[in-house]
Amino acid sequence: MAIRLGLSLPQARQYDIGRDVPDVARTAEQIGYQSLWVYERALFPEPATQGLYGVEGLPWPDVYRGVPDPLVTLTLAAAATDRARLGTSILVAPLHNPFQLAKSLATLDAASGGRVLAGLGTGWSLDEYAAAGVAPFEERGRVLDEIIDVCRAVWGPDPVTYEGRITKIASAVVGPKPARPIPILLPTNSRKAMTRLVDRADGWMPIAMGAGQLAAQWRQLQDLAAERGRTAPIETVVRVNARYTPKAYDGADRSPFQGSVAQLVEDLAAHAESGLDEFFFELQGGARDAQELKDVAAELYESVRAAGL
Repeated sequence: MAIRLGLSLPQARQYDIGRDVPDVARTAEQIGYQSLWVYERALFPEPATQGLYGVEGLPWPDVYRGVPDPLVTLTLAAAATDRARLGTSILVAPLHNPFQLAKSLATLDAASGGRVLAGLGTGWSLDEYAAAGVAPFEERGRVLDEIIDVCRAVWGPDPVTYEGRITKIASAVVGPKPARPIPILLPTNSRKAMTRLVDRADGWMPIAMGAGQLAAQWRQLQDLAAERGRTAPIETVVRVNARYTPKAYDGADRSPFQGSVAQLVEDLAAHAESGLDEFFFELQGGARDAQELKDVAAELYESVRAAGL
């Protein structure tokens, strides 16, 4: 069975959001991509008070300037497509009011006919937490747990009731309901995060950083699921932060998913041996404009399928 392929939507500054998002989404679906993805970067501190990923001295990339709201971006894509799944990778969930986030995701799923995938995470930017004002950065894990609980409650049958640290819902009708239970997917970077995923989520969202490393992480997650008695399958959606170049990259220091389309396909084949369900490609950051993004996406898709993947 062929692996599922997805594509990130254009959110960088070189794109016209209102024009290019629907155009790329529509074209990607016509090409054959089965999912469309957005990420969240709420602001760009200047000067930066904290390094990228919290690493001191590591600069923020320019592509993080002016990133549009992820759910608005997905709504534009939903209106332009019919079949492609619509995912967040990732939504920094604790930046959002839990009730409002649950209702927004449910509304988008109802409007799109059951196509939303909620990839949620805790993020790392102190500035974003300060600006959002929902909860302190130090409480991000507990807030994510509450958000998952609130989503399950709001998406479930009426009357909805919930009593949490941030959210209090007396007996109430809350609609619209999602068209089907929205899958919640989580990344993992610690044993605690893996346990949260196994116990409370539907799927895993790793980043492809090497075939061996990905396979080892997947085995570790499966072992933990067996240890904790999980019987439901864990959906897997792998993010590929590709660094495409028109010509093959021939340096000895080539990283996974760096280089030409042929090299990207070669790396995908190695990563796919782990038996993971879906891979989506982040290509939009390196493209000059929407036309180049569409052209590279089409060449990549055709090459992946020609390789039998």
